[in-house]
Amino acid sequence: MAVWGLGSRLGLRGCFGAARLLYPRFQSRGPQGGEDGDRFALELVTEKGHTFAEELQKIQCILQDVGSALATPRSSAREAHLKYTTFEAGPILELEQWIDKYTSQLPPLTAFILPSGGKISSALHFCRAVCRRAERRVVPLVQMGETDVNVAKFLNRLSDYLFTLARYAAMKEGNQEKIYKKNDPSAESEAL
Repeated sequence: MAVWGLGSRLGLRGCFGAARLLYPRFQSRGPQGGEDGDRFALELVTEKGHTFAEELQKIQCILQDVGSALATPRSSAREAHLKYTTFEAGPILELEQWIDKYTSQLPPLTAFILPSGGKISSALHFCRAVCRRAERRVVPLVQMGETDVNVAKFLNRLSDYLFTLARYAAMKEGNQEKIYKKNDPSAESEAL
């Protein structure tokens, strides 16, 4: 079976409810484009024996559901397809519970932090950046009524979860997070 076809060369992708979508709409399926980063992070986490590896694996499965919801435009999909790809609020609530669980174990955040804190933490920060980019691409689809608002909410909470988890991983491994320091142009001119 071929992985590509003529339609993909023309910038078209198949989906539920429409014969083909132009590639820009398909790009909103950003989490799937970042799966290599997700898998990399999951491999690092599993290797270190972190307890949250199962959560990340569950999230990878949910991201497939996100992709199905995004590939099913509400304006042209049949009712049976819409029912099959409906994205419920349950995964959002679960992410919120996980965020609260890890936040309660972290020191309060008193400054902006940079992606840092070791390999696992940095990989999770990278996954968060991919997730934010996907969220920005999904919002217009929600505004046009083409996908479920829960998809955007899930991606928003997922990026919060990944940020919290990155901080938690750094703390558990005893790694320091790098603090953002504003560049002071007046200090630079004084040094010259």
